[in-house]
Amino acid sequence: MAYMLKVKVISQSGHCEMGHCPGDVITCTEQGVEGKICIHALYSLMPKLVAMMYDATFPWLEDPGVATHACPDAENPVVFEVRRLKT
Repeated sequence: MAYMLKVKVISQSGHCEMGHCPGDVITCTEQGVEGKICIHALYSLMPKLVAMMYDATFPWLEDPGVATHACPDAENPVVFEVRRLKT
């Protein structure tokens, strides 16, 4: 069984061309993505999203159900929090 994931913008510096702001949220399920997200950020997030959706663990995380991820734009970084939701 796959988890639903909540992906929330927790910080943004510079000028995000997509307009992401802290507090923006998208949800991810096996059926797709709901909400507005930059295609470049989504592409970089996909390996982590799929892993977390299917219960992978990362030994360096304090909470195995919560990870952070930075978009690939080093000049205008957006940092996302990925959280597994209990279903």
